[in-house]
Amino acid sequence: MTGRTLMVQGTTSDAGKSLLCAALCRWLKRRGVRVAPFKPQNMALNSAVTADGGEIGRAQAVQAAACGIEPETDMNPVLLKPASDTGAQVIIQGRAVANLEAGAYHDYKRVARRAVLESHERLVSRFEAVVAEGAGSPAEINLRANDIANMGFAEAVNCPVILVADIDRGGVFAHLVGTLALLSESERARVKGFVINRFRGDLKLLQPGLEWLERQTGKPVLGVLPYLTGLHLDAEDALPRERSQGGGFRVVVPVLPRISNHTDFDPLRLHPGIDLRFVGPGEAPPGADLICLPGSKSVAAGLDWLRRQGWEEHLRRHLRYGGKVLGLCGGFQMLGRRLHDPQGVEGKAKRTVGLGLLEVETVLTPQKRLHNVTGRLAWCDAAVRGYEIHAGVTSGAGLSRPAALLDDGPDGAISSDGQVLGSYVHGLFDRPESCNAFLEWAGYAGGGAVDIAGRREADLERLADAVEDHLDTARLGALLE
Repeated sequence: MTGRTLMVQGTTSDAGKSLLCAALCRWLKRRGVRVAPFKPQNMALNSAVTADGGEIGRAQAVQAAACGIEPETDMNPVLLKPASDTGAQVIIQGRAVANLEAGAYHDYKRVARRAVLESHERLVSRFEAVVAEGAGSPAEINLRANDIANMGFAEAVNCPVILVADIDRGGVFAHLVGTLALLSESERARVKGFVINRFRGDLKLLQPGLEWLERQTGKPVLGVLPYLTGLHLDAEDALPRERSQGGGFRVVVPVLPRISNHTDFDPLRLHPGIDLRFVGPGEAPPGADLICLPGSKSVAAGLDWLRRQGWEEHLRRHLRYGGKVLGLCGGFQMLGRRLHDPQGVEGKAKRTVGLGLLEVETVLTPQKRLHNVTGRLAWCDAAVRGYEIHAGVTSGAGLSRPAALLDDGPDGAISSDGQVLGSYVHGLFDRPESCNAFLEWAGYAGGGAVDIAGRREADLERLADAVEDHLDTARLGALLE
């Protein structure tokens, strides 16, 4: 018997699609249902590595954890990683296949559609239920032709749809009614109910609006999810809304134009002793104890941006006063002497002068390294578990002082004076012992690192509790029967 698919679509980006899908996945797992997540098409720079060495959106990896299963490439068959305002790297079933401008990708959707339907068919043949997540809004009428992300997919596989909206933004009723108005008749019929997300206040004051919405649309409100203070799940792409509320040890992360996998810093953002700040364009680089250069989809462009924003001189002054600098993935490549792109991986073939803080240089290559890794930090006995997602081969004398000793070889580099460290490993702070070791290297010896995996598990349970307490589970169950 094949499984049934239920799709969650949103009135806007960041309406709560990923959160509701994770909540439904954990709720179904609690009920003993063999469930898998699915997102036909994702546009995000936060990604994860699957067990078979493929790449998918990070939100689907979290949803797989909610299901109690390992992430697979079929869970996100199309991943778009923006490389500019108009173009993106196209990843099909875990593998990068092309770099396309928006117009060219629109024509490519016919190929992508086949991959979406193949992956979905494999999942429904193995699981009792599939919880699918839409992208953006289904009411983006300029993108309706050949749609594979929202209603185009739902129509192709004939699945019911739940529409979620974020009341914290304001205008929730306009979002819901307006979205329905822009759908075709068959698409409107496919919407089986609404979920309102992030509600604060007295539900009695909202009740008249809910009753009006049901009368106006003829569709039920399946429930109102409260604003869950302190909830943390790995972000699909957007930077955190709330600033870190930690203590006095200052960590600063420049927000590069194509910043990727900024979830690396979640354990620091949640640390009670750390004041972590993301610093965007136009903001003066502030004082800090530790500066972290994050990953980037466009490393050379990221270097140019750092220089225009005054970060290069700020980094040198920071080091003169005894501060520490950490570069992760693309940030590690930036710390080297040169970045070579002979094949035009990031656009035109070029050579870029690096920051020169590590004695290494990198040659970008079209082939990505996608690998889950384990090992130990080179200067202590702390265990490391993470993953690598990068294009490029790094060489140079600086590699003789590695940052980590992984099971398949050394990783990264530490400067001769010990102030600058670079690594290709994402997730270095996820394990408390390695996070504490890094913070001690940076000058913070207070311990207290967060167990991010344990925190994620606890918050998935909170989400499942919210489904049971605030949503119409009888109607939800009927949609999957």
